[in-house]
Amino acid sequence: MNSDSKEQDLIREEFTYISGALTQILKCGPWEDLWNDKSAPRLLFLVIPEMLLNDTDDVFGLQGQAEHKLKFLRKYVPKDVKLVLIGHSIGSYFVLEIMKHSPELEILRSILLFPTIERMAESPQGRLLTPLLCQLRYILYIPIYLATLLPERVKSFLVRFALNQQKWNDQTLEFAPFNFCFLMCMPVCLISAANIMYLASQEMRSVKERDNSTIKQHLNKLIFYYGTTDSWCPLQYYEEMKMEFLDGDIRICEKGIRHSFVLDSSKEMAEMIVGWIQNDLAKL
Repeated sequence: MNSDSKEQDLIREEFTYISGALTQILKCGPWEDLWNDKSAPRLLFLVIPEMLLNDTDDVFGLQGQAEHKLKFLRKYVPKDVKLVLIGHSIGSYFVLEIMKHSPELEILRSILLFPTIERMAESPQGRLLTPLLCQLRYILYIPIYLATLLPERVKSFLVRFALNQQKWNDQTLEFAPFNFCFLMCMPVCLISAANIMYLASQEMRSVKERDNSTIKQHLNKLIFYYGTTDSWCPLQYYEEMKMEFLDGDIRICEKGIRHSFVLDSSKEMAEMIVGWIQNDLAKL
């Protein structure tokens, strides 16, 4: 393998301030001096995860998170660069917000994986978590604070145990014990844990009606991918999407991949996405 191909495989971590929040950016590919290289492809894959960690309060509401993504694009991505947006879970909601508020962006394709873009509080997981996150959130700060006092070795063991349990749990039982244990033991401060729960509570309260107007406007650029056993996006949501948007590219998972695919199916998911956009890339 030559040096050029090695550079392609490198992943570089950077930090920058956006909306006052220290933001982690992971770059994969020919990232060094990319925009000044005239021979470099004018295409960017932007993956939008669920949340970031920081202590800047105004970024952690749902609208603040959407603005955070928009400001990143406006500040760091040249206008002539084509975009492939990939959103997972609540990241799919942010993708739609970007498309709604920045029509000037050259978006080639947007892929929404297990999209939590409607009625989150009414989903099986939402019905379980809404009271916990919206009414009892402050009570949880006590055990989370106590968990920060545990030795690192104990916290590491508990996280490994929780991840192992999550790997084998049925999707319908997923979330409460795993995420709470993970939240208590992950290496973040109490303020960051509070911000995570605050954003989650905002999701329950704010993600209600599907944004049909934005979806209809950009339907030819969107791919939706739903799970068959996803308790955040039940099968009913997929079926209603299919009925509402007859010409949409709305897919159902036939491989048993679960909502939290990053734990055990990330490579398989990446390979599928590459296959989906081959025709788009061939036109560049």
